[in-house]
Amino acid sequence: MDRPKILVVDDEKHIRMLYQEELEDEGYEVATSNGEEPILELLSREEPQVVILDIRLGPERSGLDLLQIIRARNAQVPVILSTAYDSFQHDLKSIAADYYVVKSVDLSELKGKVRQALQRKA
Repeated sequence: MDRPKILVVDDEKHIRMLYQEELEDEGYEVATSNGEEPILELLSREEPQVVILDIRLGPERSGLDLLQIIRARNAQVPVILSTAYDSFQHDLKSIAADYYVVKSVDLSELKGKVRQALQRKA
C-alpha cells in the first residue's frame, strides 16, 4: 500500500522541516511548500491525501485565501489549518477547513488530526 501523502504549506522553514521529519517518522510521505507556488499547481502535482496549511504565509498571503481556492477546486481533500494564533476561528473563511491546530512543539495533536482526516477520507 502506498504511504499517504501529506502536503505541508508554511512560510517558516523550520516548521516545514519539523512537520516533515515528524510526519515521515509516522510513516507518511511528506511534500512541503513555502506557499509561494500556486496552490492548484502544487495540488495537481503532489496529489496529497491531507493538506496542512499555515494561516499566515507572510504579509501578502493568507492560508485562508488558499483554503478558498482549494475548496473551489477540490472539496474532498481534508485541510488542517495550522496557526500560532487562535483568533482565526472568528474568520468566516476558516469554516471551510476540516480541522484546526494551534502550532506547538508537541505535534501529537497535529498527528491525531492527520489520522482523523485520513480515516474520514478512507
